[in-house]
Amino acid sequence: MEERLLEVKDLKVSFNVGKKKLTAVENVEFSLDKGKVIGIVGESGCGKSVTATSILRLVPPSVSVIGKESRILFAGEDLTKASDVRMREIRGNEISMIFQEPMSSLNPVYRIGDQMIEMIRTHNRQITKKAALDQCVDMLKRVGIPSPERRVREFPHQLSGGMRQRVMIAMALLCQPKLLIADEPTTALDVTIQAQILRIIKSLTNEFGTSVILITHDMGVVAETADNVMVMYAGKSVEYGTAEDIFDHPAHPYTIGLLNSIPRIGSGQKGHLYTIEGAVPGLDEMPKGCRFCTRCQYADTRCMEEDPGMRSVNGHMVRCFRYGKEGSI
Repeated sequence: MEERLLEVKDLKVSFNVGKKKLTAVENVEFSLDKGKVIGIVGESGCGKSVTATSILRLVPPSVSVIGKESRILFAGEDLTKASDVRMREIRGNEISMIFQEPMSSLNPVYRIGDQMIEMIRTHNRQITKKAALDQCVDMLKRVGIPSPERRVREFPHQLSGGMRQRVMIAMALLCQPKLLIADEPTTALDVTIQAQILRIIKSLTNEFGTSVILITHDMGVVAETADNVMVMYAGKSVEYGTAEDIFDHPAHPYTIGLLNSIPRIGSGQKGHLYTIEGAVPGLDEMPKGCRFCTRCQYADTRCMEEDPGMRSVNGHMVRCFRYGKEGSI
């Protein structure tokens, strides 16, 4: 029987912009079992990173508000009600995050080893600097960095993009967290390095039993790694199910569009690549009904006026009026 580690219920995150209150994420729900990987996919600006940073309570409280009805249950504890002191204990120790750009996440004026040691000693004051350094070298070796004894003495600018990303993965796994959030971990890396990074994440999570939230806009990355998939559009989840369901039986028009947009070698495709017409609406321009209605070929008057809500068929959930009906997509 699977052990539930994370459960997000009715997540809503709004931002105060001047005198306006704009909602960036709304009605997002998903769960994650121990040792499993969930992929969160969607176009840039759809709310993937806001969802992730909300779990760690990294959205600045001075300009943002998490909804009163929202629940983020981590190992049974509601993080929306946790104190700032408790969240500092959790961050990096029980939940770690790999950010999008390692060069901006690593401090350019400190050596790699010093930054990794600080990570360990923040959560374990009793450990000696020598023991912490040995852990750093061992973890760099595990993520495939050659000559780790030398690399710990180097600065971030002395490493390639792929190596910096491996350092970020090593830092995230140093305290053997229960949950790893990987926000676009393969962005700006060539395909060879992408494959290596994904293999490292998968093998290390299997070794430590760590659960993973993998955030990306690359459906190929999700197909390679994820057990379950949540597709987001304009701040809402529009489809949620197993990776097999999503890729073999996509049901939401947006998910179908994303999959059709992937170039396929040897498919015999001629002319222009498939595209989803239009653009994601701004936070202050959201349609009244289904948020995808302005770009959907199946949209009718009801779609313009009502939010369809998530509809479930055998655990495969889709936010579309057509889903589960005769003649559905």
